[in-house]
Amino acid sequence: MSVLKIHGLTKSFGGLIAVDEVDITVKQGEILGLIGPNGSGKTTLFNCLTGLYEADKGKILFKNEDIVGFSPYKIAQKGIARTFQLARVFRDLTLFENMVLAQNHLGEKFLRTPTKCFDQPLCDLVDYWLEFVGLSRLRNELAGEVSYGQQKLLEFTMILMPDPELILLDEPTSGVNPVMINKIMSLIRKLHDQGRTMFIIEHNMKVVMNLCERIYVLDHGKKICEGTGAEVQRDGKVIEAYFGY
Repeated sequence: MSVLKIHGLTKSFGGLIAVDEVDITVKQGEILGLIGPNGSGKTTLFNCLTGLYEADKGKILFKNEDIVGFSPYKIAQKGIARTFQLARVFRDLTLFENMVLAQNHLGEKFLRTPTKCFDQPLCDLVDYWLEFVGLSRLRNELAGEVSYGQQKLLEFTMILMPDPELILLDEPTSGVNPVMINKIMSLIRKLHDQGRTMFIIEHNMKVVMNLCERIYVLDHGKKICEGTGAEVQRDGKVIEAYFGY
C-alpha cells in the first residue's frame, strides 16, 4: 500500500528546472532513500512535499489526496513531518519546552502561559520521546546550550510529537560525529520496527545502503534510477552522475 505518490512533479526557479517531471512512490512502513549529487533537487522536492514551495506542475497524493498548494501547517496537520539539513530548534527554550511546542503547534498559546503548566498526558508523552532518544537527562537544559548532535536529535524527536504518518528526514546524519551517526541509524531502525514510514535524503552512502529498502536517485532535477542499494550502486547513470565516468 502506498502512502505517498508523486506524479510528474516539476519546480522551476526562473530558467532553472530544479525538479523535472519526477515520479516517486513511498510505500507504507518502508524506509525510502533519496540520493543524488549536490544541486540535484532533493531538498527542493522535500520543500514541495511540505508546502514550502508550490510545485509548478504535477501531483502529490498523500493518502490519495492531492496536497499541491496546501500550506505547510495544513500539510503537517494531514500527517507529514520533516527535519531540515541544519537543525531547527528554539535555542532559548528548554528541550522540554521545544517538545511541547511541537505538539499540535501550540506556539503562541504556550508563550502566553505564565506558569507553562500542561496536563500530565502531554508531559508523559514528552518524557517518553526524550527517553526514547536518550535526551531525558537534558530535559531542562536550553536547546542552544547542548551539542549540535543533540540539537539534531531534539529536532528529530520534536517531529514525532504529533504522531505523523510520514516522516521526511533531510540529511539526518550531516554534521555529527560517527557515534551520533550510529545512534541516529539505530533510532531510525527502532521507528521502522514500530511501523513508521520514512523518506530520507542522505549523502552518507553507508547510512543509505544500511537503512533504505529502496532508493531513488536524482541528477539535475531528473530521476535517473530507482531500485535496491545493490541495483543503484551498479547503475551506469548513477556512476556517471557521481564520478563523471
